Amino acid sequence: MSAFRSTPATSTSRATLPRAARRVGGAAVLALAALALAACQDGKGLQDEGAAATFSDSAVATPSATATPGAGSGSASGSATKPGSVTNSGSATNSGGAKTTGVAKTTGGDAKGSSDPSAEGDRVTCNGSNTAVTVQAVSRPLNHMLITVKNTGKKNCDLTYYPVLRFDEMQWAPAARKDTQPQAVVTLAPGQSGYAGAMLSAADGSGEGGATGHRLTIAFQGRTPHSDGGASAVPSLPAAGVYYDSSLTVTYWQQSVSDALGS
Repeated sequence: MSAFRSTPATSTSRATLPRAARRVGGAAVLALAALALAACQDGKGLQDEGAAATFSDSAVATPSATATPGAGSGSASGSATKPGSVTNSGSATNSGGAKTTGVAKTTGGDAKGSSDPSAEGDRVTCNGSNTAVTVQAVSRPLNHMLITVKNTGKKNCDLTYYPVLRFDEMQWAPAARKDTQPQAVVTLAPGQSGYAGAMLSAADGSGEGGATGHRLTIAFQGRTPHSDGGASAVPSLPAAGVYYDSSLTVTYWQQSVSDALGS
């Protein structure tokens, strides 16, 4: 039997393997060192993160839109609007996405007042400044005089109570006949006339202190009895004057001539 001598088959690989192993091992050591350093920096150390998760492109959230809390079903824009912010145009956007304007519309009365002359605020008291006053003697009833007041103003005026008559320097005021008091104040529209009657003297001659008046002043009453209603009127009298005595009385202001003269 011949002698057999084996040749070392791995003599060449022993020389090469340690170099490759050293390269791989060195890379692994560097990787482990980097991981250890990162773990030390965040204070958590190495942790088992479990199996790696796989994400699809559709599952990645895009942080380009910021949702506004309470925006309801409205779409979110790229910038967030603070609740209750006001724009330059005066509109406000609340947290629910509703837009409100700051324009207030006021209804009601006109600043210039009502154009209706019968409105309460446009009614004034009739007096010598807004009326034309005339007097005339009438044949019936006997010894009576008709007083006519025409509204020459632009507003309705009220003829309150009764006229206060004064002939010349007369020191007393004729009484008003209570039975002629109307149920409502006589109101004259622009251009309209009101009336009152005056009994100048007693038909049977029972009156006293007869005199002839050449000047007549008619005073108007205000909203309360015997109050000043404004400017007085001085209507023209016949050249011969007007005779009167202690029987002189007047009616309340009336809406018609017939009511003023009792006919």
